[in-house]
Amino acid sequence: MSLPRIAIDAMGGDEGVRVMIEGAALARRRHDRFKFLLVGDEARIKAALEKHPNLRASSEILHTDDVISGEDKPSQALRRAKTTSMGRAIAAVKSGDAGAAVSAGNTGALMAIAKLTLRTMPGIDRPALAALLPTLGDNDVIMLDLGANTECDSRNLVQFAIMGSAYARVATGREEPRVRLLNIGTEEIKGTDLLRDAAATLKEAAGDLSISFDGFTEADKMCRGDVDVVVTDGFSGNIALKAVEGTARFVADLLRRSFASSLRSKIGFLISRPATELLKHHLDPNNHNGAVFLGLNGIVVKSHGGANAAGVANAVAVTARLLEENVTERITADLARVGGDNWRMPRTQEERA
Repeated sequence: MSLPRIAIDAMGGDEGVRVMIEGAALARRRHDRFKFLLVGDEARIKAALEKHPNLRASSEILHTDDVISGEDKPSQALRRAKTTSMGRAIAAVKSGDAGAAVSAGNTGALMAIAKLTLRTMPGIDRPALAALLPTLGDNDVIMLDLGANTECDSRNLVQFAIMGSAYARVATGREEPRVRLLNIGTEEIKGTDLLRDAAATLKEAAGDLSISFDGFTEADKMCRGDVDVVVTDGFSGNIALKAVEGTARFVADLLRRSFASSLRSKIGFLISRPATELLKHHLDPNNHNGAVFLGLNGIVVKSHGGANAAGVANAVAVTARLLEENVTERITADLARVGGDNWRMPRTQEERA
């Protein structure tokens, strides 16, 4: 049985059509149930499809030659949403012409258009950007928010935990995901009032939510493999994510420099090559590509702008799994189980005032 087709913003990303089409084709070769709606300049898409007959046979093209650039502000993107490849891909999700959308374009514009077009789910105040990060354990860790909301209150953090847990059940198969709040320490007295309020709420409701909650984690521990969901505001999350990515590049560059420093080092590299190749694969962001906006009435996945074809294929695979496992319905069910807006949610900052 085929999945609902996936709308691809073929114009987004650093290289646009070529990489997006190659990535979709690679995903299609791996999973022949995938079908696509390719949104963008028809002539350029058709030219790229000449090398991928299998993808051509399973795709439809929706033409538009208007593209949102990386420099466009969200407000500018919103005004052109109806004519751009990004906007029309998301609109296809709303109309039911596609089950989900994937774009490697401007993150702020994607968030703004997706939120305006699809709206947030009942019981969710704000959507959050969630991604998978590599760990030393058997499963990746889900982290959210990664930049959609620079300021959050405790109510937002609790909602992020609910959404992240639903995603974790899909990604890890664990029925009671291990959830932690990112903080400057693991002691209960550490952090802001907002963090402590959210922790108290999650601790009280862990049974209702079917999660394992044990307070806080620190940034240096979140990739150890003993946590499934790390919850934070978008400001801290984006900084932590870029620190992790920068450290990974630093380690890879340092190893490369060390192995090239002498003949003995080069011989050592040849001996240790299987281990270094495994390390390279584990740290390659393309192998963990595909961040999802959780909390919307539809699935929208952000591919990294600099992703290669393998990275785009992984983003498509993430999208397909979210569709197959009905993650939106899972979040709705979890919210209903704990009463949604009427549940023991912390009050918003406005309500406190």
